[in-house]
Amino acid sequence: MSSQKNTLNSTEKLQKVLARAGLASRREIEKWIQNGRVQVNQHTAKIGDRVSATDQIRLDGRRLRLQGIPQQVLCYHKPAGKICTRHDPDGRSTIFEHLPPPKHGRWISVGRLDFNTAGLLLLTNNGELAHRLMHPSHNLEREYAVRILGEVNNAMLKRLRDGVLLSDGMASFKQIVDAGGNGANHWYHVILTEGRKHEVRRLWQSQGVTVSRLIRIRFGPIWLPKGLRSDHYVELDVQSQKALLQVDKK
Repeated sequence: MSSQKNTLNSTEKLQKVLARAGLASRREIEKWIQNGRVQVNQHTAKIGDRVSATDQIRLDGRRLRLQGIPQQVLCYHKPAGKICTRHDPDGRSTIFEHLPPPKHGRWISVGRLDFNTAGLLLLTNNGELAHRLMHPSHNLEREYAVRILGEVNNAMLKRLRDGVLLSDGMASFKQIVDAGGNGANHWYHVILTEGRKHEVRRLWQSQGVTVSRLIRIRFGPIWLPKGLRSDHYVELDVQSQKALLQVDKK
């Protein structure tokens, strides 16, 4: 497992440095800064502050270790029926309940999967990496296996490729492949390059059919490993992690 190089350049944005250390997502860290919880060299930090390797950074008065932190990326096979938040007021099971503790920091999910959606979910202790992989500018492909209830015809597939107007704007599948099956067990593989809420289900529903099962099988260059059972996980091997880091550099 390779280690992340955490040596700061001349200066970097404070929230980026803290996110990379796995303390929390960049969005959460920005809230910490706004709430006055972060100090740089004994001064209360502000959004936009930049720091260097020589600066002393504290959170709630505790000095932080920000260099030499090993980066980890976990590949998790999320089952349907679990949520992707740490705590649920309704008492539903969350994906974090049975994950191993990271070597440093905490697990941050690279995006989310809906309660009823299964499949590949990446988690990392590098909040900055998670932020970058989720950023729309990367146009990372997400591939799903979809089981459809209802009759699908060529005109419908063409509309789904060309674009459909949803409540939050135009949306389309980059690619649709017939994966076989009959009747109520017909499968398609679809590819998107964005992560809008319930987008796969809403696109199919716009054509009068229903998604009865949805599984994410790929995120960018990372595939759901064959044989990885539901609710189980593996750490990405060196080759897979390098492929993911190459995406992060684009």
